[in-house]
Amino acid sequence: MTRVIITGAGSYIGTHLDAGLRRRTERFEAEEMDLHGAWDASAFLGCGCVIHVAGLAHRKEQPGDEALYDRVNCELALKVARAAKAQGVKQFVFFSSMSVYGLTCGRITEHTQPAPNTHYGVSKWKAEQALAELEDDAFHVAVLRPPMIYGRGCRGNYPRLSALAQSLPLFPRVQNERSMLYIDTLCAFVERLVESGAGGLYFPQNREYVSTCAMVREIAACHGRRVRLVPGLNALLGVMAPRVGPVGKVFGTLTYDQNMSEAFRPEEEPSFAQTIRMTEVGT
Repeated sequence: MTRVIITGAGSYIGTHLDAGLRRRTERFEAEEMDLHGAWDASAFLGCGCVIHVAGLAHRKEQPGDEALYDRVNCELALKVARAAKAQGVKQFVFFSSMSVYGLTCGRITEHTQPAPNTHYGVSKWKAEQALAELEDDAFHVAVLRPPMIYGRGCRGNYPRLSALAQSLPLFPRVQNERSMLYIDTLCAFVERLVESGAGGLYFPQNREYVSTCAMVREIAACHGRRVRLVPGLNALLGVMAPRVGPVGKVFGTLTYDQNMSEAFRPEEEPSFAQTIRMTEVGT
């Protein structure tokens, strides 16, 4: 049995990971750890894996926020990793982000290099590089760069899009593709990763790319509504997406090559339509 500590008590991802691992009582002993205020590094003694979820995200960035993001997303992660290593922890799982690429639109392959352009993305990339220096044969660092994570009660951009889908009668028919990651699929991936004890760089995502208009249609259907998809704007929005940030986040294409996501991928996962229904209505 592997004892697992998940930093970031009460966070959306951390709470779901904790619940998922606790269900596997024959394999894992899981607990959440709060890093607000003082925390005791001796808690890592006898722990096989630390999953570092704690961080600063889903916040409108201000010009003077760079030091804050560095302190929370980079320096704290490094401090926790050093403490875990000193206590004999074998695996450290760090949640980074697709944001390290600095892209609103694009298709990311194994050859795409990080080029973050936000405080959040820069702080995550700095943390990745610092953590890599701690890795050795006895301390494995696994870095995850997930795309948008969604599920019931999630935060970030998904709830905003859901609100639009439940209120707008019309929506542009746009042919775009987005990599996304359902929370239960993420949990299944992490279980397999922790069981392996491996380090490395990982890109968990759903098997299906998603178009924004298909997502809006599915969300509306869950609430008994029908959204009419209006043709004729695909070319205009396609030109605007790389140039106008908010347009790109909604209508642009941003994907990982699916070949990058094969490691520890769950053998089965729900369809996209099923994940939207479980997110919206819970069944």
